[in-house]
Amino acid sequence: MSQIPWLDDELWFPPLDQALADPDGLLAAGGDLSPQRLLLAYRHGIFPWFDDQQPILWWSPDPRCVLYPDQLYLSRSLKKLRRQQRFEVSFDRAFDQVIAACAAPRMDDPGTWITTEMEQAYAELHHLGIAHSVEVWQQGELVGGLYGVAIGRVFFGESMFSRVSNASKVGFATLVEQLSVWGYALIDCQVETEHLMSLGACLIPRSEFARQLEQHCAAENHWRNN
Repeated sequence: MSQIPWLDDELWFPPLDQALADPDGLLAAGGDLSPQRLLLAYRHGIFPWFDDQQPILWWSPDPRCVLYPDQLYLSRSLKKLRRQQRFEVSFDRAFDQVIAACAAPRMDDPGTWITTEMEQAYAELHHLGIAHSVEVWQQGELVGGLYGVAIGRVFFGESMFSRVSNASKVGFATLVEQLSVWGYALIDCQVETEHLMSLGACLIPRSEFARQLEQHCAAENHWRNN
């Protein structure tokens, strides 16, 4: 960690262009997960990602994976699945359950980066009306979902989970369509995955991402409680 700044009690982050290329986007370590610091981080294109064996690590990868709401792509199979109405989708109905499910070990990865400290920090953001969840239900059972942070006209996606095939895709697609209705301009997907790219996500330079955040995060909060 000697190559990156160590954050203190003051609220600050180094410039994004100081982030390491390897590992991609590692910018700083230390600090805390207070709502004030998390808001400052997101507004500048920075997010925390670490495990229990590490200090708090702050990242801003280049390029950045984003999705513009009007560029959502739904495959024929996903459209058909949604027409079948196998799932019910809700917002902010079970935030604690969603983040706990996202934090649970996966079959292909017994570890987790969503530590207890992270869960508590985002639960506090949820109580402040800044972090939000999407729940996917099947016959009254929570089978998928995701959570993230909403600032201005930007939604910053954090993590998603599925217990039933395609449940998280249905939840994400429903969220994107709702965000479009609410006037959101940008969805931050952080890093590229095959899942996200199949839904219309794209890569943009970090500098362009920061420019768009400066514009859209300053807007009035566009999240609407259902």
